[in-house]
Amino acid sequence: MSSLKRTGKVALCGVIAALATVVMLLSYFPYLTYAVPAVAGLLFVILAIEAGKKWAFASYLAACVLVFLMAEQEAKLMFIAFFGYYPILKGLIESLRKKALEYVLKFLLFNVVMVGIYAVIVFVFGMPLNQMGDFGKWTVVVLLAMGNVAFLLYDFTITQLIGLYMQSLHHRIRRLIH
Repeated sequence: MSSLKRTGKVALCGVIAALATVVMLLSYFPYLTYAVPAVAGLLFVILAIEAGKKWAFASYLAACVLVFLMAEQEAKLMFIAFFGYYPILKGLIESLRKKALEYVLKFLLFNVVMVGIYAVIVFVFGMPLNQMGDFGKWTVVVLLAMGNVAFLLYDFTITQLIGLYMQSLHHRIRRLIH
C-alpha cells in the first residue's frame, strides 16, 4: 500500500468521524434524538465502500469517543450501541447471500440492542415506567413494533442510498483517496 493511498484513507476517516460528531451535536434539538444517530451512521457507509470495513470501524470508534463526550445522552447511546456501526455491519450480513438469514440476523441484532438500550434508559437513567397509566404496560411492545417497522425502512433506505452514492459520488471520492 502506498503512503498516499494510506494517507488518503486516514484523512477520509478523520473527516467522516468529525462529520458524524458534528451531526450528533444536532441531537440537542428536540425531536431529533433518534433521527440524528441514524443519519450520522450513514456516513460510515462511504468509508466501508472506499476504504474498507476495517477503516470504517476504526473511524466509527474514533467518532464514538467524541460522541460520548459531546452528544445528548439518549442519542449517544443509540449511536454507540447501534446506528453508528449498523451501516457498516449491514454489508457483512448481506454478504451471506441468503435473504431469510440476513433478515433474521438484522432483526435479531436490532431487537436485542434496542431492548438493551431501553433497559439502560429505564434502569440506569431512571426513566419511570408508570407515567403512562394502562398504556405504560404496553409501551415497550408498541415502541418495539414501531421500531421494527422504522428499522425495515431504514435498512431499505440505506440500500437505496448506497446505490445512489455508487452512481453519483463514488468515482469522485475514489479519485481523492487513490
